[in-house]
Amino acid sequence: MRRNRLREILNNKQSSLGTRIMSFWPTTIELIGHSGMFDYVEFSAEYAPYDHQILDNLGRAIELFDHLTGMIKIEQESRLHAAVRAIGAGFQSVLFADPRSVADAQECVRVVRSERPQSGGVHGVNLLRSTGVVVDAASAAWADSLDNIVIALMIEKKGAIENLEAILSVPGIDMVQFGPADYSNSLGLTGQMGHPEVKAAEKYMIETALKMGVAPRVELNESVGFEPYLEMGVKHFNVGVDVKAYFTWLQKSGGILRKELGLEPLSKSAASSGGYGR
Repeated sequence: MRRNRLREILNNKQSSLGTRIMSFWPTTIELIGHSGMFDYVEFSAEYAPYDHQILDNLGRAIELFDHLTGMIKIEQESRLHAAVRAIGAGFQSVLFADPRSVADAQECVRVVRSERPQSGGVHGVNLLRSTGVVVDAASAAWADSLDNIVIALMIEKKGAIENLEAILSVPGIDMVQFGPADYSNSLGLTGQMGHPEVKAAEKYMIETALKMGVAPRVELNESVGFEPYLEMGVKHFNVGVDVKAYFTWLQKSGGILRKELGLEPLSKSAASSGGYGR
């Protein structure tokens, strides 16, 4: 079974840096790997179209690089199916969106871990590519590898903040990330990601996670604004997303030349860069 680099980083109390993609073109992952700058790549599948063959091809691209591992972000209603198929494709970390309660957190752990007594999960034996289809299927090495999958939770709902300490007490939770867009929405403060209540909740999540031995991760659009988080003790960051980077480039480069040509922008979106991440 393949070594899980992010698990090793967490076990050794080291820092990590990841980046995000929504494109399912495997070459995008190859470019990330060739850059030599990232420990893992997150496929933000919650927002992207994909099928089982796409997951397999992304898994193959990740495995071209010994220093790289894969994370997948999945939505709440497909936890079991999406986690099993993604892990089977070769992803070694799962970021679960929208947990609100201890029961949700427990479910996230159960769908990852194998259904053996000491692991306490519901993940059954499967013939998928991460086990060599038939080579390591049903082996102890396969079951052990599921125990090493990194489990991360988005803390982005009012209920998750209210139940935070209990959620972080669930065995198996490795990493958490605050989601200001969803959290502000759950408070009725839609779009107000910088609202004092939202910022206070983020600070509370980070401080509580550090106190309880769970790694907080911060998501950034660009490599700016990270200093306050470093001062708080955050060691894990995820920077950039492919679609946002491309959109920003289009606005900047197109805007320069349109201005020189005396041309106005062709759409209102040219005045705004959107709001995925920070």
